[in-house]
Amino acid sequence: MEFVTLNNGVKMPLEGFGVFQVPDPAQCEQAVTDAIASGYRLIDTAASYRNEAAVGAAVKKCGVPREELFITTKLWVQDAGYDAAKKAFETSLKKLGLEYLDLYLIHQPMGDYYGAYRAMEELYRDGRIRAIGVCNFYPHVLADFCETVQVIPAINQVELHPFFQQENALALMKGYGVTPQAWGPFAEGKHGIFTHPVLTEIGKQYGKSAAQVALRWNVQRGVVVIPKSVHKERMEQNINIWDFQLSDADMQKIAALDIGHSEIVNHYDPAFVKMLHSLKVHE
Repeated sequence: MEFVTLNNGVKMPLEGFGVFQVPDPAQCEQAVTDAIASGYRLIDTAASYRNEAAVGAAVKKCGVPREELFITTKLWVQDAGYDAAKKAFETSLKKLGLEYLDLYLIHQPMGDYYGAYRAMEELYRDGRIRAIGVCNFYPHVLADFCETVQVIPAINQVELHPFFQQENALALMKGYGVTPQAWGPFAEGKHGIFTHPVLTEIGKQYGKSAAQVALRWNVQRGVVVIPKSVHKERMEQNINIWDFQLSDADMQKIAALDIGHSEIVNHYDPAFVKMLHSLKVHE
């Protein structure tokens, strides 16, 4: 495993394990247990995934020292705001059964996310969180945010995969010292990514799968990846990307796959924004 040093000096694994869309407690706990046994040390969850308790149960039982793990969770839209964020943080920490978080992220730039971030800055300064950051902050939003807040986000977790590469966003993040992290590194299976001819052909050179090529391409761009699977053999395959390096020619072939927009979400759609506001993680 390789690591990236965040803008506050904290080291974070370049690859982790995500648990989005694994709400069943038993399945989630088993998946995280298998992931840690397979070598993953970064585990990424969120209040809105409704599986923080299952993640915490796996962490408690895994046998790996807490300081060797890097645990991330996220603040949901419902809890944007200074006081609400303070309360939501404590709720997440209790569900996870932890004394501190390695990374706490604003899940969406919606509601009073500036107020929420002020609360996170305080929790960070108090040592309750090792690093704070954001998700889904498009370039214009991130620029305004970084020009306004006191603590520059350590991470911006956004959609990044061969079909939506966001080079302009990566350039802006680099300028502010924000590390990019990819959600949906497999494009949620779109474009036949697991059998895509370009990725498959590149993989043949190295004895790797199209999925491994997609992950390796992102980490070579300095992007942290968090692939998800509930199948242990795929977890093991996904983490087996550290013994090869894509050539410049390979990287250029993958660069040509970019379609320049998301086919998964549209944050510019008012109906989508209203839908996110309507999703409640608690009463």
